[in-house]
Amino acid sequence: MKILKYYPVFWNISGKKCVVVGGGEVAQRKVTRLLDCGAKVSVVSPVLTQGLLLLKDKNIITHHAREYSVEDINGASLVIGATDDDVINTAVSRDAIKKRIPVNIVDDPQKCDFILPSLLERGDLTIAIGTGGKSPALARYLREQLEETFGEDYAILADILGKLRDKMEKNSGQGKVWFDKLMDSGLLEAIRGRDKKLVKKIIREITGEEVEFEF
Repeated sequence: MKILKYYPVFWNISGKKCVVVGGGEVAQRKVTRLLDCGAKVSVVSPVLTQGLLLLKDKNIITHHAREYSVEDINGASLVIGATDDDVINTAVSRDAIKKRIPVNIVDDPQKCDFILPSLLERGDLTIAIGTGGKSPALARYLREQLEETFGEDYAILADILGKLRDKMEKNSGQGKVWFDKLMDSGLLEAIRGRDKKLVKKIIREITGEEVEFEF
């Protein structure tokens, strides 16, 4: 028996057409995530939740108020099937695969090209947890455990390191030394204590840089 191994990737879908088939609460969650990533979202469903109706009224999403048709996914970069009708979900999967468009059918990995991980987000820091589709409940459990370890302080840390990245990469050998020193310097503790003066002092002493950031 061939073991399926998923290839983990962070995908830039900003400005790309993404189609969600379905108009319920699950579809709304998928739409919200796609919009957060800058996608141009098209929703195909006879009915919509109040949340999706609000997005439609504000022209944030495109809505096709009818049952799914294969033409709905033309030009799409990504398709998500989020209906409670297995016949429709099967058609969405089949059509997308024929058109070589990556497709996800909610809670049905056998019909998917890709599956969606459980996410922990702290600003620009994203930790994705997957179980190969075997146990989404375990992925959620692990995410909840990690939420206690990785607080909002890591969002600030990621922002600071991002602003130092260019200089650290230009000084590749020294950059790793700086990173190790920053992580051993008490920088994270200073961030947790909201001691802006100390944070700046640590960064300046190790890298010679002045970095602006907000708590």
